[in-house]
Amino acid sequence: MNLVVDASVAVKWLVKESDTDKAEALLEACGLGKYDPLAPDLLVVEVGSVLSKRVRQGTMKASQAEFQFDRFNRICPVLKPLLNLTGQAFKLALAYQHSVYDCLYVALALEARCELVTADEKLFRAFSPSYPNVKLLRLWP
Repeated sequence: MNLVVDASVAVKWLVKESDTDKAEALLEACGLGKYDPLAPDLLVVEVGSVLSKRVRQGTMKASQAEFQFDRFNRICPVLKPLLNLTGQAFKLALAYQHSVYDCLYVALALEARCELVTADEKLFRAFSPSYPNVKLLRLWP
């Protein structure tokens, strides 16, 4: 079964944050074949951005960030091209007054007809009333 994960979940696979245990359980379930994780190819950029920001802020050493980015590339979900998702994401962004970046994940979940798991409460609150397949990591499964 396909499952879209966003950057807020993927980052928790690499660094300790609240709900990291939930994110790790989801990753383990994917490793066991329960889910086939998907994400827009923007995910790699977003994860890299978070890791590099932590280095700039002094909360992570560059060597740790490089290690985690390499690890991410090994566990990365199947990536889908942005180009196929941007039209729908843009329409969702206008309708829900949300960022196009976040709407790419919603658009992919709609296209793949599957759940989107996010740790982003703002994204969850914006979309879950209309799209019940948008799930909050903290409450998942």
